[in-house]
Amino acid sequence: MTAVPVVIGVRPPHAGPTAQSPGHAAVEAGLVDTHGRVHRDLRISLTDRCSLRCTYCMPEQGNEWLARTSILSTDEIVEVAEVAAALGIRTFRLTGGEPLLRPDIVEVVRRVSRIEGEDGPVEVAMTTNGISLAQKLPALIEAGLTRLNISIDTVNRQRFADLTRRDRLDDVFEGIAAAAASELRPLKLNAVAMRGVNDDELVDLVEFAMGVGAQLRFIEQMPLDAGHTWDRASMVTREEILASLGECWHLDPVEGRGGAPAEKWRIDGGPHEVGVIASVTAPFCGACDRLRLTADGQLRNCLFSNVEYDLIEVLRGESASAPGARSDGIAEMLRSCVHGKLPGHAINDPSFLQPARGMNAIGG
Repeated sequence: MTAVPVVIGVRPPHAGPTAQSPGHAAVEAGLVDTHGRVHRDLRISLTDRCSLRCTYCMPEQGNEWLARTSILSTDEIVEVAEVAAALGIRTFRLTGGEPLLRPDIVEVVRRVSRIEGEDGPVEVAMTTNGISLAQKLPALIEAGLTRLNISIDTVNRQRFADLTRRDRLDDVFEGIAAAAASELRPLKLNAVAMRGVNDDELVDLVEFAMGVGAQLRFIEQMPLDAGHTWDRASMVTREEILASLGECWHLDPVEGRGGAPAEKWRIDGGPHEVGVIASVTAPFCGACDRLRLTADGQLRNCLFSNVEYDLIEVLRGESASAPGARSDGIAEMLRSCVHGKLPGHAINDPSFLQPARGMNAIGG
C-alpha cells in the first residue's frame, strides 16, 4: 500500500499547537479530531507474522511478509510512544500478527510501560493467540504488562485445527490457564463468530470463559482478510449472537461503555459478563478513541481506512538527525492522522472498499 505523504512541519488546519518533544514544556493540547473525539489509545503492531493461519485472516501459503528492515525497532517504537503519551495517549495495546513472535517482546513491554503520561505511567495491554504465552507471561508481567486479550474461536480440537490450520489448541489452553492464574484482570477472550463454523458453539465458548474467570467477547467477522473473501452473508450478527445466548441466560446491558469497542451484558445478574464487538451492524465510530501503528511504521486512524500516514520518513529520513526534528515530526504526523479521521468507517456504504492490507498487517 502506498503511504499518503504528509508534509512534516506544516500543521494541518485546526490541528492545534505543535507538540514539543519529550522533556520540553508540557504539551498544550491532546489528540482531538474534527468531530470532537479525544484519542487515548494507540495500538502498536509488532509484526505481521503469526503462528496460526486462520482461514478468515490469511492464506496458508503465499503470504508476502514485511521486509525485516522495514519493521520498527524497539527504539523507534518507544520514541513514538513517548510522543504519543505526551499528547494524551494513555493505553498502548501491543498486537500483530502475533506479538509474542517478536524476540524482544519483553523489552518492548518493559520500555513502553516506563513511559509517563499526564496521569502517570501508561497502561500496556496485549492481544495474543496465547501460543507460547505460558512460558513468557511471568517475564511480561514483571516487565509491566497490565492487561491481556487472548483469541480463541473454538474449544473443539478438530475445529481449531481446521480453522487455524495448526494443531495448537493445547498451547492456547495452556496460555489461557497461565493468564487465569495470574493477577491480570480483567482477562478477556476474543472469538470471531462465523456462520457454519462456530455459531453452534457460542454458549460453549461463554461457559469456557466463565470457567476460567474471563470475559468472552464475540466479534462480528469484518472485511479484513488478506484474501478479500469476506462475505456479509457468512457473518453472524450481534442480534444473532444475543439471541443464541439469550436462550440460556438472562442478559442485562452494562452501562458506561464509553469508548470501549465492546457492548457488555451481565449474565443472570452477574458476576459474569459477555461482550459483543459489532463493528459491522452496530458501529461505535462516534466514540472511537483509537489510532493504530503498523509494524512498518504507518499510522492509521481507522481499522478500515485506505489511508496511511508514513512515520518512516520522520524516523529514518534525512531530516531525522536534526535536533528536535524526530519528536516534532512524530507529533505533527500524529496530529495529521487524527485530523484526517472520518466520522465513521462506511462499511455499510455501497462505495466501501476493503483495505488492501489484511488484519495481520494492520494490527488488531
